[in-house]
Amino acid sequence: MKKKLNKRELRELWGETGPYSQANLIKEVRILDDSVSRTFLTVEVDINPTTFEIVFANRDHPDFTDDRAVQQLLDSAEDRRPFNGYVSMAFTGEYVEPMIIAAAELALSRAQATVIKMHRFVMENYS
Repeated sequence: MKKKLNKRELRELWGETGPYSQANLIKEVRILDDSVSRTFLTVEVDINPTTFEIVFANRDHPDFTDDRAVQQLLDSAEDRRPFNGYVSMAFTGEYVEPMIIAAAELALSRAQATVIKMHRFVMENYS
């Protein structure tokens, strides 16, 4: 039997018909004086508050207990409401060689899969 979400929880899913979160690949260019000094690539995820809080409360569920990515996300996320929900950094690296792009893309893909797993749990168990 699905558990019912209250109005606040429904609003904090962010989506119209289900949970909405996002994974971001950010290119940060640092400018010192009149030139670019360094460039970094960062992967962050913004998780809607309801999904984060439900999964956090169920972190001992068999779907999550052995999932290192979910556990790390739950441990490292910062509450940045009201605009960004819970934010977790999945990767950061200085862009000094092309392999950094590949590593960032891999981290982005893994972050997406982690958030989808979290959303799926909410959609299957809550309405």
